[in-house]
Amino acid sequence: MNAAGRTGKPAAPDLFRRHPQARICGPDGAGMQDGPALACIPERPPARALASVFAAAATGLAFRVGETAAGPAQGAGSFETLTSGSSGLPRRIRRSQASWIASFAVNAARFGIGPGVRVAVPGRLTQSLALYGATEAVHLGAEAHLLDGLRPDRQVTALRVRQIDVLYAAPAHLRLMLEAQAGPVGGLRLIVTGGSKLDPATRAGLAMQFPAAEICEFYGAAETSFITLSDAATPEGSVGRAYPGAEIDLRGPVGAQEVWVRSPYLFDGYAGAAGDARWHDGWLTVGEIGEMRDGFLMLSGRRGRMVTVADQNVFPEEIEAFLLGQPGVTRAAVLARADPRRGQVLDAVVMGGDPAALLAACRRRLGPLKAPRRVHLVADWPLLASGKTDLAALQRFVG
Repeated sequence: MNAAGRTGKPAAPDLFRRHPQARICGPDGAGMQDGPALACIPERPPARALASVFAAAATGLAFRVGETAAGPAQGAGSFETLTSGSSGLPRRIRRSQASWIASFAVNAARFGIGPGVRVAVPGRLTQSLALYGATEAVHLGAEAHLLDGLRPDRQVTALRVRQIDVLYAAPAHLRLMLEAQAGPVGGLRLIVTGGSKLDPATRAGLAMQFPAAEICEFYGAAETSFITLSDAATPEGSVGRAYPGAEIDLRGPVGAQEVWVRSPYLFDGYAGAAGDARWHDGWLTVGEIGEMRDGFLMLSGRRGRMVTVADQNVFPEEIEAFLLGQPGVTRAAVLARADPRRGQVLDAVVMGGDPAALLAACRRRLGPLKAPRRVHLVADWPLLASGKTDLAALQRFVG
């Protein structure tokens, strides 16, 4: 089916379309044809679900991701996707198709995505980044290769054999590919990643496994889409400059300023239980704390994860970033537990590294108040379907 959809009329410019030159390929590499219009994408969708969604979207039919019992989404030209749920249950996001299409044009120019380009997505279509990358590819006329369901080593092989140009993947999926040790892929030219910060070890590993690939890391949320974009010229510790079309405003006292954004890419609201996002006069915040330095945004962490230790505010993300830069550490999470003297103290959970050495390094770098009181070493890291760390499972582990 072409961009005219099921009605025979040209698709509106603010609706997803299946570009005439687009191609959708499943895990086995076979091409997918359009099927019946699909208004709900199940939790573990087959690759052909994307083709059916485009059949629905091109007519303006709203669709929903990850929940079929509630029926289709409401509102012509809209759709519903999910937050990652790393600190609780995933929230349902309602947004217009136009809010993603606005950034497709930016990425077509910045990343060179269009007819003849092969784009791979290792995540499930129920994950916002995976759905975005696949939808953008099909809308712009590229080949979308959906690799969910393959083991990480076979995903790497698919990148090599299918001569993939662009990879849309969350850091968790990238780490799994590195751990698979499936050998270098010389042809990949671009990795687009987001959802959490790339640690130095992962970035160095990607440079070895994908030596020709530019790494573009974006900062944003399911509610905001793109806020900033970073590349090789971005200073260490920054999440980059404002993404084209996004305006950033910092509000509040120095040292605890919230990041507010205004752009054409923002969501419409929550479809169900409310989340952390707040609106004011067309500006939106998800409670992230940061500062600007020479035009580059630096983040401390989310207000929702902030911990008070002996009356001092501490952001676990800052400590996690430090731990991920230590020898042998491949995963890290910092969690609070109650303490009768300080109100709360911190524990760290890591994969890899020497707990005693990590404790000593944290005390030297962060001081006795911010440093974790204990470091727990685990062999199996709990992950959500989104690929992010299951913080609730780790919280139960530390008590």
